[in-house]
Amino acid sequence: MSGQEKTEQPTPKRRQEAVDKGNLPKSNEVNSAAVMLAGLATFIMAGNAMWEILTGFMRYTYHNISFIDISRDSVPVQVILLLQVVIAILAPLLFAVLLAGILSNVFQSGIVFSRKALSPSFGKLNPLKGFKKFFSPNALVELLKGLLKLSIVSAIAYQVLENHADAYMLMVTRSTAEIVAFLFEVILEMTVKVALIMVILAVADFAYQRYSYEKGLKMTKQEVKDEAKSSEGNPQVRGKIKSRMLEVMRQRISQSVPEATVVITNPIHLAIALKYDPRQQTDAPLVVAKGKRKNAAKIKEIARENFVPIVENKPLARSLYPVCEVGQEIPEEFYQAVAEILAQIFQRDNQRLEAIRSQMNG
Repeated sequence: MSGQEKTEQPTPKRRQEAVDKGNLPKSNEVNSAAVMLAGLATFIMAGNAMWEILTGFMRYTYHNISFIDISRDSVPVQVILLLQVVIAILAPLLFAVLLAGILSNVFQSGIVFSRKALSPSFGKLNPLKGFKKFFSPNALVELLKGLLKLSIVSAIAYQVLENHADAYMLMVTRSTAEIVAFLFEVILEMTVKVALIMVILAVADFAYQRYSYEKGLKMTKQEVKDEAKSSEGNPQVRGKIKSRMLEVMRQRISQSVPEATVVITNPIHLAIALKYDPRQQTDAPLVVAKGKRKNAAKIKEIARENFVPIVENKPLARSLYPVCEVGQEIPEEFYQAVAEILAQIFQRDNQRLEAIRSQMNG
């Protein structure tokens, strides 16, 4: 059915639910590529030092094999010495690989802690679900990716080995150090080429996983409607909507009150800001802002800061407030009362203007 098609973009609530469940877009190819690049970089930068430690230990063992005490008491000492050498060789590699694995996951999904994903669930132990996942489209995609990687790695290995086929025949005439150096170069060349291919596959798989994730989060029109209905009854959502409306109202007051001609007050609980310019072809004064209590106080505060006249008229303020909306002209029944107030304001302004002119001329 067309009504059940997932054509709508996921809502913030839908996305948050996915995060809470630990459902995040993640590409294993990105992790593999990052780990391989980290290992390769470690070998390039610290390979000589690792090789020196290994060969030094081998030389020491070779020259002192006849003097090494192999007894029940000395075995722990020899094991500790061997472990120290192994740790010294592998520590940089393990640290780089571990760091790359962590950073690649953070890059893809950020730092997210989901209790729901970590909590035990018997559904995860359901063999039927595991069987379904094994034959799901995602499992097929993963199988194809694995076969593709195996084919590419095999092709690269064959191509690199074939390029050096002539050199293999000459190894019988070379020293052990030269043979080791040659094999290291071949392995390094093979690893670099495989790493480059892994990066390309990682970029492609990352884009695919993002696309698949967004597609999976999409909603039907009915789901969007149902979520909107459930959100309306949520006290937190209602509170956020109310605070947002108040914020918008305060911003509108800050912008419109400075342009007002007069503010009519209750004088404490109500304030209505009116704008009227005789030079403009307007039939009646326009309501540019109105408010109760805190908003009324805000309107009066902004009016004082911008030298907008404030007129106290309790009956008029109480009558105007419930019937006037912001952006609309006042009803005709209030023309006379408002006109008298505006006339006083204009007369006062004219008197001030005449006084200023006389002072300048005098």
